[in-house]
Amino acid sequence: MRHIPVVRRQRLGDELRRLRRSAGLTSEQIARLLGWHQSKVSRIETGVSGVRDGDLAALLDALGIEDPRLRSLLRALAGTADGAPGWWTAYRAVIPPTYRDFIALESRANTAHTLETTVVPGLLQTPAYARAVTRSALAGTPEETVDSLADVRLIRQEVLTRAAAPLRLHAVVDEAVLRREVGGPGVMRDQLRRLTELARLPQVRLQVLPFTAGGYAGLTGPFIIFSFSNITDLDLVILDHLTNSLYLERKEDLEAYRVAFHAMRTHALSTQDSLDLIAGIDDGA
Repeated sequence: MRHIPVVRRQRLGDELRRLRRSAGLTSEQIARLLGWHQSKVSRIETGVSGVRDGDLAALLDALGIEDPRLRSLLRALAGTADGAPGWWTAYRAVIPPTYRDFIALESRANTAHTLETTVVPGLLQTPAYARAVTRSALAGTPEETVDSLADVRLIRQEVLTRAAAPLRLHAVVDEAVLRREVGGPGVMRDQLRRLTELARLPQVRLQVLPFTAGGYAGLTGPFIIFSFSNITDLDLVILDHLTNSLYLERKEDLEAYRVAFHAMRTHALSTQDSLDLIAGIDDGA
């Protein structure tokens, strides 16, 4: 079983302990039900050790947890989601485990707050823009690999339009993102129009940080904050790179990024003013 960050193991353990107590069971009782030593339950609940997929499934069965979304989220939290039948498993050859883990968490998230300083957020990219970004960032990469990596970004977008509980996205983008002609004028024109279209979805909120806003906390790089409806203490900050992801899970890190995002959305243009700016850039203003 691959390494899972300590903080996430601890959060998983906290949630499993809460579920056990809600079921009215002691750690000794659940251990007997599963034929485990009580120390194994204790190590899992305290985050000292991780839990394998089969053991997690057995534990959730014993606790009477039937909600498929909660079970799926807990599997992603445990780092066992790769064993689940997800579309991203077809791309194992081109995306590393941490990126697959990111996609699994994104697919189970309730909300996402993201800042982008250089390119359009992956969930809002057109096919041509996605390929142009990937091709530029990975110069010399075989075209087949570029296409596969771009396809991953495009399939991820289904979380915004899925029938059941679509992801609620609040994106703040730097004005530079809109003015950088990735892929050429034609590709960028289509991308700006796609942004306008998606920004009108009820589950998408798009704000632009204009050049006139000056310096701001997010200048050092893009990030995403995921929140989950099933577990209130699971928010994660993820630094999303093209083919990999870095997780920041300490409470102080999370709070710092929450404060930074709040400040940026306060200084950003309103949603309507942002759409007006995008329209002006599209018109050549």
